[in-house]
Order: sequence, then structure tokens, then C-alpha cells
Amino acid sequence: MTAVSFTPKGPFSLAASIRFLEGFTPASYDQAPDTVLRLAFPTDDGQAVIGCALRQKGVADGSAAVHAEYSLYVDGTVTQPADGTPAAKAARAQIARVLSLDIDATGFPALADADPVIASLQAEFPGLRPVLFYSPYEAAAWTIIGNRIRMTQAARIKACIAQQYGEVVEVEGQRLHAFPAPDRLRRISDVPGLTDVKIERLRTLADAALDGRLDAAQLRAQPAEFALTDLKELPGIGPFSAELILIRGAGHPDVFPAHEPGVHQAMAAAYGLDSQAAASTTRLAAIADAWRPYRSWIALLLRAHAHERRANQV
Repeated sequence: MTAVSFTPKGPFSLAASIRFLEGFTPASYDQAPDTVLRLAFPTDDGQAVIGCALRQKGVADGSAAVHAEYSLYVDGTVTQPADGTPAAKAARAQIARVLSLDIDATGFPALADADPVIASLQAEFPGLRPVLFYSPYEAAAWTIIGNRIRMTQAARIKACIAQQYGEVVEVEGQRLHAFPAPDRLRRISDVPGLTDVKIERLRTLADAALDGRLDAAQLRAQPAEFALTDLKELPGIGPFSAELILIRGAGHPDVFPAHEPGVHQAMAAAYGLDSQAAASTTRLAAIADAWRPYRSWIALLLRAHAHERRANQV
């Protein structure tokens, strides 16, 4: 396997990432109870699949290096890209993006100095950064699969698609099914639990990915409002889905999710807002302005906090 290391800029905990994935339904993360994070996913260009194992030791200060070992699978054949080659650089960049290690978070702790809500969230989830979908393409596919059905049902369907059409890779003694690359997804004809309309939208989505319309770097490089407008031109992608793709697929660190009621409810509870303020997206966005340039990150912590509260009430 090819080895690569990442030195986080600012606090980061791989253990926190693993705990988050264990409770993140779309990931269907159910692996060995150890300190290794095992991942399998198509490369951004759809030409290979990455099988990757990550470790982090000595996280007392939240900035210990993260060590990864990965292989590329091309039509079932394992390859080890040489360091410095385009394939190696692309793999490194994608692995870093999935864990938000491509973001300089040295200024993130300082947000707590002026906001006790943020201070409480950072204390509750030390070192947690957004753990992303492997690509904007996969995030978009999730939104189409999950439209108007329960999240648990959508997760089963997504896992079924990976098992039927995705590549199987072995990572640290475990067999993982990667979500199918666009060229495979565009050929699906029948998936139990999916309507014909959703299947057709997935095919169209795959074509869009192959055409470069779901490139993470391009989506993040342009102003967020332009990226969201472009995403909403895809069939089946509305305002909520477009935000999810940009925030959790491309990994944009500084977008306020204006169309995510769960985050709005969590904000209202955390900041003690009355019903009128809680219902005002303009008011909530104004509060979130103080979170710049990490608005997406604080929204994730609020969502994680609300999830923990619900779990503790069961």
C-alpha cells in the first residue's frame, strides 16, 4: 500500500471522525471496533477505487499527524501510484478532503472566545471536523435515493447499490463495497426500492459527473450562491440537496445551510431564540455570520449535538 501522512492545521481527532460515522446513517459505517478508519470509494475522476486505512496516535493536543495507507483498484487490479504522480496527488487530496484535513483550522478554536454556544460545542466534540461524502457525486446520489423516504431505508438502498454495482476492496482485513463510479451507475436498470424516476435521475447524475459538473474543486472555487444555482439545474436537486452537495460533498467550510430545518431548530434551542426568531432564516443567518469562515463546521456541531440529545432521551 502507498503511505501518506497529513499534519492537521488546528485541532483534529480521527477518533471523533469514527464516532461521527458510526452515527451517520448514510455512511452505513459498521466496522471493527478499533482505532483504524477504513474507507473505500471511487476516485474523483471515476477511473479507480481507493481502499484506505487511516490511523492517528497521540491526540492529546488534537494536532497529531494522521497516517494513511491506500491502494488504487482499477477493474479489480491493485496499483500503487508512485509518490508525486498525478494519481498519487489526486488520491492524497481526496482523502484529505473527506476528513476536512484540507482546511486550515488554526482559527477555529478562537470562535469560542466570543460565543459560549460555540465554546460548549467545541468542548462536547473536541477535534471533530466535518466528515464528508466521498465526492459531490456521491452526495448528490444520496439526495436522490433518499428523497421522500426514511433515511434508514435510503441507507439500505445505497448499500445495496454498492454491493451490486460497486467494486469490492479489502482494507485491513475487511471487505468493503465502494459506491459505484459514474460510468457504472449510469448503466443501472433496476434497484429494489427505487422508482423509475429516481433511477433515471441517477443515470442523469452520473452523466453530469462524467461531464465535470460535480467537480469538488470547481464547486468550492466559485461563490457559493453560483455553485448552488448550478447544482439546482440538475434533475431532482432542490435547495436542500444543493446545499448538502456543496457542504457535505465538496466540503465547502463556510456555507450557512439556509434550507436545513434541523440545524435551524438546533440553533434556536442552543441560542434560546423565541419562535419568531427561530422561524426567520434571515435572523439565523445573521447569527451564523459570526461563525465565519467555518459556518458549515458549526452547523455540523449543532446537528451532532441535537442528535446526541435525541439519543440520550430514548
